Amino acid sequence: GSGRLFIAGQRGEIFFIDASDQDVEQPTLFGDLSKRVSYKDRENEEGLLGLTFHPQFKTNGYFYVYYTTREQAHTSVISRFSAVDGTTVDLASEVKLLEIQQPFWNHNGGTIVFGPDGYLYVALGDGGKANDPLGSGQDVSTLLGSVLRIDVDKASGEMPYAIPGDNPLLGKPKARPEIYAFGIRNIWRMAFDKKTGDLWAADVGQNEWEEVNLIRAGGNYGWNLREAAHAFTLAGGPGSGPSPELSDPIAEYPHTEAWGKSITGGAVYRGSKTPILDGYYLYGDYISGRMWALKYDPANATVTENRPIIWDNLPVFTFGQTDEGEVLMSTMSGGGRIFRFTQ
Repeated sequence: GSGRLFIAGQRGEIFFIDASDQDVEQPTLFGDLSKRVSYKDRENEEGLLGLTFHPQFKTNGYFYVYYTTREQAHTSVISRFSAVDGTTVDLASEVKLLEIQQPFWNHNGGTIVFGPDGYLYVALGDGGKANDPLGSGQDVSTLLGSVLRIDVDKASGEMPYAIPGDNPLLGKPKARPEIYAFGIRNIWRMAFDKKTGDLWAADVGQNEWEEVNLIRAGGNYGWNLREAAHAFTLAGGPGSGPSPELSDPIAEYPHTEAWGKSITGGAVYRGSKTPILDGYYLYGDYISGRMWALKYDPANATVTENRPIIWDNLPVFTFGQTDEGEVLMSTMSGGGRIFRFTQ
């Protein structure tokens, strides 16, 4: 409700701007975590990858980050920080909730977001390399390859968070109770629909297909048995055909010049400035630079429209959304730019 738009830089700096100002050239520094964040150009899927604010930020000043720490190689950290007067990060306030050892430098996921239920959701990739060599996607004894759901307002034993009582794997043998959904390769951006509460996620493919999913409690999204809605047969096994136990995506696209090779998930538009986009899920591709607006009919579980959006076809790096439901997109081109949608 502050009217500010926050931007997390992958090297560790967090900025904010006035979201109503269309001509911002210099953002305001909110906090600099760069001395704690590990980032290398040759390992460019690490760094500061996620930022979200507690639903009660106005009163408690809490916000949460997901980053690769300098303290230990290939280790992701989910931490809570406090803000002083809502304008400056208190660097001494860090409370580490989770540390996740990553076997490789890529497929870190990184989106963290609060759901309408007040719980924190975390997207974790399969740990990296090709083919999911450790089998993380189908292994619920590891946090990798999953979407997590935790209660950050409570503690449980030695854990600085609690497990929601209705988490789908709670109480199951050898399963991590934090897991909300699994079978994930590398979600590069997920977001809740501000109107329906649905959780949308774009999972980056490997060889042939990119996919868009609706994340449901207990869902197994197939990796590495399936790539999107197809059997994945290059991991030393036969893959899997369609199965009631595996959730296929609601949309997919092939690795072609007309589409791209690395999906970037956005959000469902719920703003007022571009009413033609109301209810459309906006997403793009980092390789081709293309973007689309997808309309989904939940009653019939079908995609009714998937329209291309005409623009400059720059690499689609990430999306954001304002309090009012306006969707924004950024690209690294030109030193980093933020775009809004117009009609």
